Order: sequence, then C-alpha cells, then structure tokens
Amino acid sequence: MLTPRHQALLMTLAGMTVGVAVFGSVLAINGNPLASDKPEVVNSQPTPGTTTRSDGLQADSLRYTEQTFGTEKAPVSAEVPAGWKSSQTGTRPRFMDPAGVWQIRFDTRGSKSSPDKLVDGRAKSIDEQDLDVISRADGTLIYTYVDQNRGRRMGLSRFVSTDGGESSAIEITVGGRPQDEAGLRAVLERATQSLQMPSSSGDNRPN
Repeated sequence: MLTPRHQALLMTLAGMTVGVAVFGSVLAINGNPLASDKPEVVNSQPTPGTTTRSDGLQADSLRYTEQTFGTEKAPVSAEVPAGWKSSQTGTRPRFMDPAGVWQIRFDTRGSKSSPDKLVDGRAKSIDEQDLDVISRADGTLIYTYVDQNRGRRMGLSRFVSTDGGESSAIEITVGGRPQDEAGLRAVLERATQSLQMPSSSGDNRPN
C-alpha cells in the first residue's frame, strides 16, 4: 500500500510526463523556436552584365606608342593607344583595340579643300541610321549614329591643315560609344599633337 508521500511523488512524475509530451507536440507543429535566432541565408547570383566596358574608355588609363604609316617616300607617324593593332598599313591604316570596341583611323592622302569644307561634306555624306551631328567646329566633326549590330556609336573626325586652313593634309577619325567620349577625345588630341609629317615637295592632293 502506497503511503501519502509515494502517492504525491507519482502525481508529480505523471504531470512532468504530460508536460513534456505537450511541449513536443508544440515543437512539431511550430518548429524549433531556437532556430529563428539564426539569420536566413539566401544564395543568389547577380545577373551578369550584357555589355562589357560599360564604364566607358577612360583617358587616364591609356598608354601610347608611336606608329608609322603613309608611304615610303612620305612617311607619317603619330601616337596611338598601346595594344591597338592595325591589319593594314599604307595611307589609310586603322588601329583597333583587341575587342574591336574602339578605333582610330588615318587618311594621309590629303585634300585641296579646307577642313571646314570637308567637315560639312562629311556630315552630309554619312549614311547611318539615326545620325546626330553634335558639333562641326575647328575642322572637327563629332556625331553619333546607330549601328545595326553594335547599337549607338560615336565618331570624331578631324581634318588637319598645315597651311593655315587653305587645304587639309590628313584626316584622323576615332570611333567608339557615346560613353567613351572623354577617352576618344584624348586619343584624338594625342594623335593630333604627336603627328609628324614630311615636308611637302609637291602638291598632288586630290580636290
């Protein structure tokens, strides 16, 4: 026969068993509340950009090297960005960066027309979609257009005179994207300032 003390002990153990069972049921339904103390980690990958070099061509990132072209009797030299290569030499070389985004082109054949006249003529002759002429001052034409494959592009064409603007000795054109404008201007200025041309022994330039 159980004493009153033993009966009280059994009642206490029965109450603890029921409490544990109820607590276990709550955990099963609501989950472990201690787990909510840990921050949730979401593994996600950023969407890669669809356009490379989106920040544009930076003038202060460029280094230059001298290139010689023209003809054997009338060589011409100018500095172009290092790493830009030309697939042709002669009187109309074109130097491009390895990715083909930027370029600089020279035409050393010259013209008897003044730089301003050539700028006007070039602006009228460009046959490109959505042509927008931005500026045509000081013998330099600045414009944008839309290329079917590469999107909006920017060009800067400069006609350099060696006789006070009466005629044009050489054309320098740089090309890229609108966001490259600062870098393109730097490339054009460097090529212009470093330009070395032979003294003229005769005027055989086209009109």
